[in-house]
Amino acid sequence: MVSTITLGTQGLQVGRIGLGCMGMSQWYGATDDNESLRTLHRALELGVNFFDSAEAYGPFTNERLLQRAFAGRRGEVVIATKFGFRIVDGQIVGVDSSESNLQRVVEASLKRLGTDYIDVLYQHRLDPTVPIEEVVGAMGRLVEQGKVKYLGLCEVGTRTIERAHATHPISVIQGEYSLWERNVEQEILPLLHNLGIGYVAFCPLGRGFLTGKAASATHYDANDFRQQDPRFREENFAANTFLTESILALADSWSMTPAQLALAWLLTRSPHLAVIPGTKRVAYLEENVAADACVLNDEQSHAIQALLGQWAVAGERYEQRMMQFIDR
Repeated sequence: MVSTITLGTQGLQVGRIGLGCMGMSQWYGATDDNESLRTLHRALELGVNFFDSAEAYGPFTNERLLQRAFAGRRGEVVIATKFGFRIVDGQIVGVDSSESNLQRVVEASLKRLGTDYIDVLYQHRLDPTVPIEEVVGAMGRLVEQGKVKYLGLCEVGTRTIERAHATHPISVIQGEYSLWERNVEQEILPLLHNLGIGYVAFCPLGRGFLTGKAASATHYDANDFRQQDPRFREENFAANTFLTESILALADSWSMTPAQLALAWLLTRSPHLAVIPGTKRVAYLEENVAADACVLNDEQSHAIQALLGQWAVAGERYEQRMMQFIDR
């Protein structure tokens, strides 16, 4: 069973290993709703209760999938979803955190999820045209109305977090964090510790790269996000393989899989941090959940830190167009 932690100071309790559900609906090759449903049901059996979705995933289809999976079991799950993109004809064409869009998205998400409340509502990406105080103020009114329980923000910088939290308590910040993406360590995590805000790490396995099973970008289908990921491109792939080969060796010597090592390391970074590795397959889910029992000792932690000191990731997190959505 997955250990439970508290994120923020408003009472949000979740399993520290959750499940990122985006790949069940898009971006990582062919989808299979039946296999995804088996994975979601198996997650419940394993004690996973924290599920991450968004209106943009599909778009719209991922929330419907969760409704199918959790029908009659709403009280067993903590569902996070997101708003903040402008979606036209199934395509993201920009950001929109206006109050009118927020209200529209929340009502639609509640209907798709088949529920009368959202556990965690995130602003998916910062909207530079709407002050964060206005956005969080509007989100806070949804809390007052009982439609949302806890508030979160995705991929935001320290000043945005401070301004948002001063407007209404923020329970969680979500962002990419893994052995090869550690930009949150210098400023974000210390600030969250001081403010009493939790952190949710997405892509904790580097979009599969850290499992040792990844291939270079050209090996993926056109609808697979990794074909666009600069870190998977041929000119960067070989340099990044140094990290995965080293992780493979350490994991093997410690009787772990590379994925379990990567997740176990992340879980040492803060007692108020949850990880949401994404998968649509039962076998990978079971492997990831088993990381909860993989406790690194001091010697192992030092070995990982020494490895990280010998290597730097090659390539940006996203191509330039998507980097524009990141508030750093």
